[in-house]
This record gives sequence, structure tokens and C-alpha cells, in this order.
Amino acid sequence: RFSKAQQDSLLGAVEQGTITLIGATTENPSFEVIGALLSRCQVYTLEPLTEDLLLALLERAMQEDAQLKGRTIHLQETAALMRASGGDARRLLNTFELCIKAAGPGEVTITDDLVKEVVQGPAARYDKQGEQHYDIVSAFIKSLRGSDPHAAVYWLARMVEGGEDPLFIARRMVILASEDIGNANPNALLMATTSMQAAQLIGWPESRIILSQCAIYLATSPKSNSSYLAIGKAQQLVHETGDLPVPLHLRNAPTKLMKDIGYGKGYGYSHEGQGNFLEQEFLPEALSGTAIYEPGNNPREKEHAALLRRLWGERYSQD
Repeated sequence: RFSKAQQDSLLGAVEQGTITLIGATTENPSFEVIGALLSRCQVYTLEPLTEDLLLALLERAMQEDAQLKGRTIHLQETAALMRASGGDARRLLNTFELCIKAAGPGEVTITDDLVKEVVQGPAARYDKQGEQHYDIVSAFIKSLRGSDPHAAVYWLARMVEGGEDPLFIARRMVILASEDIGNANPNALLMATTSMQAAQLIGWPESRIILSQCAIYLATSPKSNSSYLAIGKAQQLVHETGDLPVPLHLRNAPTKLMKDIGYGKGYGYSHEGQGNFLEQEFLPEALSGTAIYEPGNNPREKEHAALLRRLWGERYSQD
């Protein structure tokens, strides 16, 4: 494996055409190959072998391998072998060889139980530092957002079996509870935060139950990204308009001098109004009337929208 410094040393020769670089890796080149070198290469993706091809490979090994062709081997069950291989021919043959050695001399019958006994590892591949890590957590989050508890718990199980940090999973659910559920169900954030605290307290393996409960709750909650969109729009306004002054009536006036120059003058204490509301401008003058928050299309935020229309009238009127 080339370090980044070693990869840097190849750049000049590759650029000039002095060498033709051919490499193969089981890792994602986007993570393991430096960008400058990757941009000068053509990347070809090799897909996992199908089950038919893997079975054909086993048959050929039993017929042609010097150590296997003299043995009587029965492939009674192959499902566990296929799972253990992950579509990788080398992994398949290594696992197969371990099973033959474990069975001892004489006839060998390959069963799923034998393979599980030999492998003694995760049922599915999971690389906590590489592409698999990001792909599976992406599928998990998208399943929660897409309101599919079946898929959400499946991808959660993949992470559990791969030995993922439970707090990593919990943190992602806390983020989703606010970003993708928000005020459609405010209890989702409480649920996710409490689940993270409980997972930290309990640890593996019992925390998998806590994470499963939380994942199902989030997947079955109504969805809204209005808070996410609102803060994004507000930040964009800040970038575009810069340091707009705070209106005088909204400024704090702890001293007589500040009061004398108009700080706090004209501010209406909201609780003194009917229904604890007094209509007044809270945005900088240059942004007066700007709409930032748009309530989502869910029962709870429809109530918010109705309240805002009642208080503000046209400012929150629906198109």
C-alpha cells in the first residue's frame, strides 16, 4: 500500500507518460488515492461475483486443485459460504479451504453450520473506516427519512453486527430527529437525545434494543424539514446582507445614556397585548417583511401556520 508521500512521488512520471500505472485495490480509490493522482487515472469498478460464478469457481477448485481433487467433498449447503465471501473469489476460496481443514481427513460435507463455526466473524462485511461505513449509515438515514421502519432496522442491524460505535449511530439519529422531523413531532428530538444518553450508559449489546426502539419511532414519525430550510435561508440572508444593525427598539438599554439615544424606545412588551401578542417589526429594516420560516405540511405545523396567520395576517397567508 502506497502512502500519500509515495503516491506524490509518482505524479511526475505519470504526468509525463514515463510509466503506465496499473493498480488494484479492494478500497474505494476516492478515499485511498490522492486526488492529484486519481485525476490522472481511469478508474474501473469490479463488481462482486454472482452466486453462479462463485459456485462454478468452487467446482473448478475441487476438480483442479492439487490438494482438493483427490478428496471427496459434498456441497450440501452453500448459503453461508456465499454470505461469507461477499462476492469475493479470494475470500470464498480461503473460507472453503478453512472448512476442508476443519473437517479433517476423509469425506467432507460442507454445511452452513460448518462454515459458521469456521468463520466466527461478522455475517456481513462492514468496514468502519471506509466506504462500507458511509454507504450503510447513508442507507440507514435515508430509510428513517423515508418512513420505512423495516429497512431502518435492517441497516441498523448491519451496523450492530459490524461492531459500529453505538454513539455514532445515536448521534446520527439525533441530527435526523431535528433535520427531518423537527416540529412535525418535537418529541422525536427528546426520544433521540434520551436514546443516545441511554446507549452511552448501557453499551453493547443491550443498547441495540434502545437504538432499535428509537429508529422505529423516528421512521414512523411525521416528517418536516422546515427548521432545516429556515436556518439555511437565514444563513444565506446573513451572507448576502452582512452586518445589518439591530433596530433601536429591540436593543438592550441598561444605562440612562442608552435610553437617551433611543435604545429600547418603542418596543412593545408582547405579554401586554391581546393574546400575549403585539404586532411590531423584529427584523432589521432592510429585511422587513422577509419570510424565512414556512410551516411544513403536517398536522402540528398546520396548527402553527393557523396561529401565525391569526396573529400576523397577510405576512403568513398561504399562497
